Amino acid sequence: MRTLAKTLAGVAAGCMLALVSLHASADAGSLRAKHAELKEQLRSNSYGRALYIDSTESGDSLTGDVYAVLDHPFDAVRAALKDPDDWCEIMILPFNTKYCHASGTASGANLDVRIGRKVDQPVQDAYRINFALRPVAATSDYFESRLLAPVGPIGTKDYRIAVEAVPLDSGKTFMHLRYSYGYGFAGKLAMQGYLSTVGASKIGFTVTGRDASGQPVYIGGTRGAIERNAMRYYLAIDSHLAAMSAPADQRLDKKIVGWFNATERYARQLHEMDRATYVALKRGEHERQQAAIN
Repeated sequence: MRTLAKTLAGVAAGCMLALVSLHASADAGSLRAKHAELKEQLRSNSYGRALYIDSTESGDSLTGDVYAVLDHPFDAVRAALKDPDDWCEIMILPFNTKYCHASGTASGANLDVRIGRKVDQPVQDAYRINFALRPVAATSDYFESRLLAPVGPIGTKDYRIAVEAVPLDSGKTFMHLRYSYGYGFAGKLAMQGYLSTVGASKIGFTVTGRDASGQPVYIGGTRGAIERNAMRYYLAIDSHLAAMSAPADQRLDKKIVGWFNATERYARQLHEMDRATYVALKRGEHERQQAAIN
C-alpha cells in the first residue's frame, strides 16, 4: 500500500509539474505575441524608451498596464522580482511609500507596506497595506509574480501588482506590469474629493485627442491616476535593476537618484517635489526601514 501511495503521489506531482509547465508556456506565448503586437508602439513613441501604457475602468475597479522592454537580462529580472527584500527596495522608491518590511520566504512572503503623504511622516500615521507575494511561474523563458492585498486604505480593496516577463533575443527582457485595485463607496468619495481638489489638474499618459494648436490632450480623472501609479512602479523596478550593477554601498543612492531622474522625464504627469527634498526623504525612510528590520 505504501508503495502504491508513493507511486500515486509521484504521478500527481508529475502531473502538477506538467500542468504548471504548460501554463507557463502558454503565458510565455501570449506575452511574446503581445510584444509582437506592440512592436511599432514600442519602437516609436513619445516616452523616449520602449514603453506602452494603457488603462481601463470597469465598474468599481481600475487597472493600469505597462508594457516595456527592459535593458536588463531576463535572469536578473527573474531573480530580483521573486525576492521579497528586493520588492521592498522597489516599493520604497515612490514618493508616498513610507515603509516596507518583508517577512516569510520567496515561496510565501508578506510585505507590510505603509502609504502616506509626500512629506516626512511617522510610520504609525501612514495607511497600511499588507501584500502577499505569490510566485506564479519561474521557468527559463517565463516569469510571473503577484502582490495581492484584499484590503486597502480609505475604502479601497483588491490590490494587485502583477509582473510577468520573457527574455528577448537581444539579451533584454519584455515585461508586463499590471497594477489594479477596487473601491467601495468610501473609496469612491475619497477619489472624487481628490480629483476635484489637488488632483484636478493631474493627467495620465494616454492621449485622448489634440487641442486647437495640435498639442496632445492627455487622459485625466481616475484613469490618469492609475496610469501615474503604474508608471511609478515600473520606473521603480527599472531603477532597482539598474542599481544592481553598482557597488553595494552605492546602490541605494543610485536607485533613489535614478528613480527621481526617470520620473522627471515625465514631469507633467509625475513631478511632486524637487530633487533635494525627494533624496533626503527617501534616504531617511530607507534608514528608518532598515533600523526597524534590524
